[in-house]
Amino acid sequence: MDFFTNTNVSSAHTTFNQPLRVLIVEGDSGIRSQLRMLIGAEDREIFESASGSDAIAKLKVKDIVLVLLNMQLPDTSGLDVMDWISNFKISTNVIMISAGESIDSVIRAFGSGIVDFIRTPYDPEVIRHKVDNALGRSRQERNKVMMAAQLEQSERLHRFMVESSPDIIYTLDASGCFIFVNGRIVSLLGYERDELIGRKYTTIVHDDDIGLAQYAFTERRSDNRATTNVEVRLKSKNNSYRQFETRHIVAMVSSMGVYVESSDKHNALTRRFMGTYGVARDISERKVAEESISFQALHDHLTQLPNRRLFKDRLELSVTQSMRNGGLVGVMFIDLDRFKLVNDTYGHAEGDTLLKSLAQRLRGCVRAGDTLARQGGDEFTVLLPDLKHNEDAGIIAEKIMDVLKIPFIVGGQEFRATTSIGIAVSPSDGSDADELMKNADIAMYKVKASGKNNYQFYSSDMNACCYERVNFENELRQAIKSSEFELHYQPQFSVCGDRVVGLEALVRWRHPVHGLLDPARFIEAAEESGLICNITDWVLGEACRQIAHWRDVGMDDLRISINISPLDLVRNDIVERIINNINAYRLPENVLEIEITENLLMHDVSGVCEKMWQLHDQGVRISIDDFGTRYSSLNYLNKFPISTIKIDRSFVQDICEEKGASPIIHAIVGIARGFGLLLVAEGVESTYQMNALYDLGCDEMQGFLFSKPLPAEEVESLLKYSLSNATALAC
Repeated sequence: MDFFTNTNVSSAHTTFNQPLRVLIVEGDSGIRSQLRMLIGAEDREIFESASGSDAIAKLKVKDIVLVLLNMQLPDTSGLDVMDWISNFKISTNVIMISAGESIDSVIRAFGSGIVDFIRTPYDPEVIRHKVDNALGRSRQERNKVMMAAQLEQSERLHRFMVESSPDIIYTLDASGCFIFVNGRIVSLLGYERDELIGRKYTTIVHDDDIGLAQYAFTERRSDNRATTNVEVRLKSKNNSYRQFETRHIVAMVSSMGVYVESSDKHNALTRRFMGTYGVARDISERKVAEESISFQALHDHLTQLPNRRLFKDRLELSVTQSMRNGGLVGVMFIDLDRFKLVNDTYGHAEGDTLLKSLAQRLRGCVRAGDTLARQGGDEFTVLLPDLKHNEDAGIIAEKIMDVLKIPFIVGGQEFRATTSIGIAVSPSDGSDADELMKNADIAMYKVKASGKNNYQFYSSDMNACCYERVNFENELRQAIKSSEFELHYQPQFSVCGDRVVGLEALVRWRHPVHGLLDPARFIEAAEESGLICNITDWVLGEACRQIAHWRDVGMDDLRISINISPLDLVRNDIVERIINNINAYRLPENVLEIEITENLLMHDVSGVCEKMWQLHDQGVRISIDDFGTRYSSLNYLNKFPISTIKIDRSFVQDICEEKGASPIIHAIVGIARGFGLLLVAEGVESTYQMNALYDLGCDEMQGFLFSKPLPAEEVESLLKYSLSNATALAC
């Protein structure tokens, strides 16, 4: 209001202190000069006219406050000028000057609207007094008109501001009933203004906030201690609560008391409380934004579960309460098995969908007072306060494993998820949040090392296992730097040709302490730690170098097979990495064969098919390992450029004299023949198995019956012997 008050005062000052314009209408120039000198002043602007017509001309264009008009003018009568002023409603005062007019003329002059009459010869003091009085009345009248106009304008402006305000503006009487409320109440709460007039302020206040609202809506203070920014919830006309993104309308109320001052009969000044004036601002959107920011800071954006920070806060509180009141606090660390394969196979969008579905199922397994949180990636934690027994945590873990037996749909196909769960219980497994989390994590990794899909409670001897796992990964990194790997080669024999036709390259780790380790001991750790690509690059380079050497010494009718991890195949650079090695050692087409798992193909991973065709076009053979061990469609045999399928050792081992060959092997042989694919049987260990497979139409085999995997030097001797046999047979 200060802005508008200052503006009005400035405007009034400018208007009220303008010079007053006086027009002297007199035919005699000497008399005009005398009158000018007589009535002149600093706050007056004097004009002169020698005739009636000139006076009328000036009155048309100038705002004249007072006219000193002679009755007798050279061109007309002063009465005619008065008639013109009256007819055209010119806002001015007129003092008539006359020498000896009849009483009728004087009466007519007053009837025309003059304010005074001066007879000549005149007394200068009389003229000065009458002019001062006329100008004083004129100034008062004009000021009154201007003030009325300004008050009206100020009222219109105030009403416009009140009615256009985005806030609820209200006035309450001394009993707390509405006597005024602006139109914002209609759009915000649905009340018509007339419906609230005379009703208590509690009509629009949330029932639970009436006690708080009382301080704002019944405020009596009118100084700087008056109520400001009290947050209360409001309710709508139908006595329910209008929802704003599932939240009530929140208003920030500021108010002050209104008083009237008066004097009693003893002239003592008294103040009487009239009511409360206030403003209520809708801050629902701001509250939603604040809550959203707070929620995002403490929750995972993907699953909407509490995040690591909120989980730790709750865990610390639970541990503190358990130390004070007794009782047990459990922490479960849950890791989704094989999730990296899901991401690499189906993409991150499908992986995110799986995580959200998993979170939903986990919610149904925990108690109402428990906290399920996402730590990040595929790791979840559960806070179990107020446990009666350690075994209670195991019951919840079993519920989780049971609910995950129902398959998820990932990429349009069924995916059976398993989890590794570690459990730590306070106070036996830790006295603070960090220690409990660490020990539950250690227990979870113990489950992973023991085959996954299970749960274990933490025990103190697991620390040694955890150290061993970390140390093992570090040793694996060092092995890559120090080239501690070597390749062994398992020959693939042609029974009909009685010779070696191919070699499968199998990586070994010459560990400085544990000796020679086969892939089952370290490949999974390499995949989990992201080191598999480095190992694959070494295997590719070494295998291509070795086969190039054997070709240079005359053993050029061989192919070499290399196992490729699914994590390698989903990388964008896999084709370039393979082709670079082929070119570096100038290998011809169909010498290098990569073996991939059937699981990767049956999911039809985006981009894998294109990479397979790129490799095929560069002369690289594609072999499917573990064929027939998955639930899959054979459609991919048409879609992918497959060269070879391998009969898995699990089927070969079932071949015996009592049962013969499995119908599955018959089917696989028929599939290979129907698609025109090379067929290789692996894991052949007996002559009966060899003969049975050969009779079914499988000529190429590998297994301990022919040779175990051998170092390059021993394989070279075997190749030379095989080459000599083949030469002898040819002769």
